Amino acid sequence: MFRFKQFTIRQERAAMKVCTDACVLGAWADVGAGGQLLDIGTGTGLLALMAAQRNQTALIDAVEIDGDAFGQAVDNVADSPFASRVRVYQTSIQAFAQNSAQAQQYDRILTNPPFYTNQLRSPDAVVNRALHTGDLPFEALVLAVQQLLKPGGQWWVLLPSYEMGLLTALAQSIGLQPFRQLDLRHHAQKPVFRRVTGFSQREGTCETHELNIYETDGRTYTDAFRNLLRDYYLIF
Repeated sequence: MFRFKQFTIRQERAAMKVCTDACVLGAWADVGAGGQLLDIGTGTGLLALMAAQRNQTALIDAVEIDGDAFGQAVDNVADSPFASRVRVYQTSIQAFAQNSAQAQQYDRILTNPPFYTNQLRSPDAVVNRALHTGDLPFEALVLAVQQLLKPGGQWWVLLPSYEMGLLTALAQSIGLQPFRQLDLRHHAQKPVFRRVTGFSQREGTCETHELNIYETDGRTYTDAFRNLLRDYYLIF
């Protein structure tokens, strides 16, 4: 269980637990004001609930293919103050995008996708689905976003740097350009281990930022990290 200031994430049935980089995505991405939001691969419902806290009038759809994670997300949403504005669907994003009864176009899309391709797989099939791209290759993800993102909308993604490069090339092939980027490091002397990128149809240079989670002692949170997560983490 992970308690935030305004909601709680229970995660015993989900393969992917709450992690720092996902919280950074949820706190740093531009979730707009009002409108329609979509969380692709919601897992426990973390990003959907973080977005609901920040955007107090948005209607949010969250899609999750795994049955256990879907049930966990449904329960977490139901127990939150945002239950009336968040709907969770058990389906693949490919099927969701093709289902005219469910699919619509969204002002903002958030995605923390699986990214392992050829690495050694876990014997746990549920963990494989959460971590590996087999059920959601980047090409299929980009196609779904192309169908679901409103003109002028934004798509926010969390990935390691190399995989973000692959995804960026695919996004650009359908006219989505990176316009804002955050490089995430454990501390200033460590390499970038995750990258948050915002994509839109607008042309121009990509605004780049960097965030260190810790000071160089590896234990003390930086002021920038504290300020970013202050509205969520109980310890801040």
